[in-house]
Amino acid sequence: MGTPVVGITSYLDRASSGVWDLEAVFLPWRYGSAFVDAGAAVTVLPPQTATPDAVAAVLDGLDALVVTGGADLEPAHYGASPHPNDDDPKPVRDAWELALTSAALERGMPFLGICRGSQVLNVARGGTLIQHVPDVVGHKEHEGDGDQFGHVEVTTVDGTLLSTLHPHDSKVPVYHHQAVDRLGDGLVVSARSVYGIIEAVEDPAAHFCVGVQWHPEEDSRTALFEGLVAAAAKYRLRSGSRS
Repeated sequence: MGTPVVGITSYLDRASSGVWDLEAVFLPWRYGSAFVDAGAAVTVLPPQTATPDAVAAVLDGLDALVVTGGADLEPAHYGASPHPNDDDPKPVRDAWELALTSAALERGMPFLGICRGSQVLNVARGGTLIQHVPDVVGHKEHEGDGDQFGHVEVTTVDGTLLSTLHPHDSKVPVYHHQAVDRLGDGLVVSARSVYGIIEAVEDPAAHFCVGVQWHPEEDSRTALFEGLVAAAAKYRLRSGSRS
């Protein structure tokens, strides 16, 4: 049935290259190379108007969806007021990723959320977010420092899909100041940090639906990417839509 295609969401921001300074699509290649190395072909999905037809057309060409890191979700999406530490809103990206996520999950398409992506998953399912983790834990260890990732200890939950793809206890690279609070419908916790913060969620009823708050693309472990690509290959075979 051919190589599975993994769609990866991206940033839409101003960027400079040579003499040019303009709005551009941006994605750290570590996201893409992780899935290429695991045996997938990847396509980058820039933020755009989230019409039902556009969402369906994009998903028709994919075997898995990955929602990546980035700016905070606008708190109105989960019924909260702005926090002084919130990022500037990215309404087009928010609407696009929430629509893609909901539609992909309805199809049973394999899904992986990374950092912001795990929050998108939770909010798409009706959950809420902690808007500023330091307000809860009293420090900024989860936030990293400048261009350096922080590292926190996490423990996976026995019996979850994630527990088969990641060590029970480990240190992981993190760069976030928000996190999952109230769980969305159908989701369960699959990892917590040593401070009690939810660091991963999943839908046990789905074939593969996982959100991790950390950045596995910055780690040397490959099982999570290999698991997603294996699930994408099975989805491609089940759907039988492309040869």
